Amino acid sequence: MILAHAFSEAEWALLSGGLRLKQADERDPRSLPARALLDEEACEQLLTTLGPIIGSPTLAITASLLAKRFSFLSTGACLYAMSIYDKGLILSLDNSLIEYAHDDGLWTSSMPLLDVAPVGYQPGTREAWREMIASTLFRDMLQPLWETFNRVSGISRRILWENTALRVYSLYDKRMEKVEDPIIRQRYEADFDWLLNQADPAMFGLTYNPLKHFRRPPTLLEPEGKVVRFRRTCCFYYDASNPVEYCSTCPLLRPKKCR
Repeated sequence: MILAHAFSEAEWALLSGGLRLKQADERDPRSLPARALLDEEACEQLLTTLGPIIGSPTLAITASLLAKRFSFLSTGACLYAMSIYDKGLILSLDNSLIEYAHDDGLWTSSMPLLDVAPVGYQPGTREAWREMIASTLFRDMLQPLWETFNRVSGISRRILWENTALRVYSLYDKRMEKVEDPIIRQRYEADFDWLLNQADPAMFGLTYNPLKHFRRPPTLLEPEGKVVRFRRTCCFYYDASNPVEYCSTCPLLRPKKCR
């Protein structure tokens, strides 16, 4: 593992803007080290405190919505840097903090890291480097967090992993789609194919690859002519929204003839 060139001003602007990456010394007071949430008592206390703030009626729904937000923050910064900038960020339990800021009905949390220096690789070793970056994120950080969320709240592990998977899909299908450079496009398309179709389940600390498992075929909605990939599981966002609102990919919205 070698240090890569630091992020350029433009790269950092994108990562710290829409993807909400920040240095740990800029973190919101409403935060704690990621590893701290492996303690079941600390996890339950956070979920209990956060529930009324986000309008969630149960610990399980709070866990689902916090996991959904943290999946966006952690996978976004990590995988965008990897696939677009060819630079590695270490999203580990010991380098990451979990913010839970939520103001005026919206998440305002960011992704603070203790060390934001990008990690590079020697020529010819990108595949091993890519696996290290991804397995640190999925197997070493998210998997133990989701296990703790499951034990403390009873939320299904599959809901938590589909929350994660959908954030990854959106990142590659939508945000990266805006990149026009053909060399970068080739790289991120190859990375996405690897994550979906080739990454070993062990890289996620699971017996299956959740990114492959939850990638449902698109459904054509008539008469709008819109194509939607509906979820397999429900994240329960509608149970914490007032008035009731559904995610665009909610399985409850899927036409009955397609179920």
